Amino acid sequence: MLKRFIHLVFKTLSPIRYARFIGVRVGDGCRLINVKYSSEPYLISIGNHVSATSTRFETHDGGVWVFRTTNPGVDVVKPIKIGDNVFIGFGCIILPGVTVGDNVVIGAHSVVSKDIPPNCVVAGVPARVIKDLQSYKNKILFDSHDTKYMSKNEKRAYYCNEFSI
Repeated sequence: MLKRFIHLVFKTLSPIRYARFIGVRVGDGCRLINVKYSSEPYLISIGNHVSATSTRFETHDGGVWVFRTTNPGVDVVKPIKIGDNVFIGFGCIILPGVTVGDNVVIGAHSVVSKDIPPNCVVAGVPARVIKDLQSYKNKILFDSHDTKYMSKNEKRAYYCNEFSI
């Protein structure tokens, strides 16, 4: 019980160090918030500048449970590889054997069951390519506001004025 509590505190206070401690290979400049790993975290590789929130990395197929009476030792276990400069939206599940290319955006609550090519945006259950990264960037730049470095009060005043609130 105490060990479980210590791991929870460690995971919460230092998610990158925790991931590395349990065997996940994590690159530089990553942000991992409330990320969960299955029983083989040492098979997970996360590149540089990756953001994931409430994501689950599953390295094994639990469906083999239905075959355990006839094949008690059966396991399907595969590694997961996440490229550089990847954003994994809130609540995603990354399944065994998946490779995610560089410069990818994965929409919230997507289930990634197949490899994702580089330079694209994917979403859905199962996740599928919905647009290339440049199209997404063009839309973002068109819709964006330059408020990232404003104070909380400046940002509030700006948006209230912008949206007539």
